[in-house]
Amino acid sequence: MKTVEFNYDLPDEFIAQTPVEPRDHSCLMVIDRKNNSLTHRMFFQLDEILKPGDLLVMNQTRVIPARIIGRKKTGGRVEILLLRKQDAKTWLALVGGKGLKKGISILLENGPGCEIVDELEGSQRVIRFSEIVEPFFPVIGHTPLPPYIHEDLTDPERYQTIYARIPGSAAAPTAGLHFTEDLISRLVKRQIGICYVTLHVGLDTFAPVTEDDPQEHAIHSEWCEISRDTCEMINRTRKEGGRIIAVGTTSVRTLESAAIRSGIIGRNDDLLPYSSDTDLFILPGFQFKIVDAMVTNFHLPKSTLIMLVSAFAGKETIFNAYEIAKKERYRFFSFGDAMVIL
Repeated sequence: MKTVEFNYDLPDEFIAQTPVEPRDHSCLMVIDRKNNSLTHRMFFQLDEILKPGDLLVMNQTRVIPARIIGRKKTGGRVEILLLRKQDAKTWLALVGGKGLKKGISILLENGPGCEIVDELEGSQRVIRFSEIVEPFFPVIGHTPLPPYIHEDLTDPERYQTIYARIPGSAAAPTAGLHFTEDLISRLVKRQIGICYVTLHVGLDTFAPVTEDDPQEHAIHSEWCEISRDTCEMINRTRKEGGRIIAVGTTSVRTLESAAIRSGIIGRNDDLLPYSSDTDLFILPGFQFKIVDAMVTNFHLPKSTLIMLVSAFAGKETIFNAYEIAKKERYRFFSFGDAMVIL
């Protein structure tokens, strides 16, 4: 297996710069692995595609306004992207700027003082604030949009799912951006269940696979959690013959991490509550224990995410679907269209 095998050509014109309105009016590609079919629908038709007794598992993480601009005492500009809270005042971050060594102080206008207390790989740094920084987010924080989005986002809530509740992510779980209150209401009315997990999206979203062999790529850990109530809904659904449908790759990783910890083998094995870091890297050959179907967006070339969906549906199926998506003028990446893999 080589990383280059997960590359594909994508002209910039296919990269969605703005979200569609309403949220659920994005295109939806439907891939059915049982009959090897591919059809085109709209996301607001998801309730017609799924079946009563199915269970959608959504990631309820909330993106924090983690992009902060500061200056060194010499006046040099510094950009900070907070990735993960380590204790009350200390964060793992990506930094942009020159000479950002351990011991350097960074000045934030209308914010607390902060200092680089450790240098890690590449542009990673550990930053300690003089005060708890979260109360300053409304003044100093900006939504950390992906680097391929070049247009300003007029409403920061469009980079949040409508069910985002638990702050902690540096990027949105974008498969969930397509859901509306109306669609969720129709799903529930059709007896399609909904439950929630949490995975705080961190560094690896911004880290491409650069190694020739993807198995040598070191995926960074992210914190995730599955509650007892969610486990009970999942276990009941599985025993009653319903499908577990993960909304997004973050939900997939959370579910499969918990399944490994729980020792899941068959459908009658119980998934146990889980609260821990995960560094699960899903590549072709991975045996899925919990996830029966997946809602996901169209992912970057050579990314861990396109490798994950290739593991689930088969690399040939996914790359054929991506070529069809380009011919049909689908929109790619965070604000783009979606697919459901059944």
